[in-house]
Amino acid sequence: HLKALILMATYTSLRLGELSALTRQHIDLDKHLVTVVASAADLRDGTRVVGEPKSAAGRRRVAIPEVIVDVLCDHLDKYSEPGRDGLVFVGPKGGPLRRGNFSAVWRSIAHDAGLDGLRFHDLRHTGNTLAAMTGASTKELMTRMGHSSTRAALGYQHATEERERRIASKLSEMISHVRGSA
Repeated sequence: HLKALILMATYTSLRLGELSALTRQHIDLDKHLVTVVASAADLRDGTRVVGEPKSAAGRRRVAIPEVIVDVLCDHLDKYSEPGRDGLVFVGPKGGPLRRGNFSAVWRSIAHDAGLDGLRFHDLRHTGNTLAAMTGASTKELMTRMGHSSTRAALGYQHATEERERRIASKLSEMISHVRGSA
């Protein structure tokens, strides 16, 4: 029941708080879009607070990769709360997904996958890196991530610069090989 959550965290780069506040009305399966308008946070006293994202840039529309839409549809049919205001992702006992009721579950999933120490937030990092590798501009990455400054987006573009260096190195090897055989 967490497959869609993991895929959405990775391939839309939404934060856990954004995913846990997500309601059905903010998923457009026809257009493959998710609209982020809220984020949930758990206070130290156990209170769950749902409010607007921490910045104006956090309110955004993010495209959902087509290859995960079927998984999301299945999730909505089987696991999400009903109705327009129903939560898309719920906790292990059917209530709101909270960091406290999810942390142990996530550690177990990561352990079973041989990825001890993988934080849920690392999925967002992976998604942002993959988005940068597609050639997304700094502004596009900022929009996708919900950031108002370029600092974070540039960090992911450095990953693509490293990839560019590797590509150039492989091209050099290919050219050298062709020259050597000519």
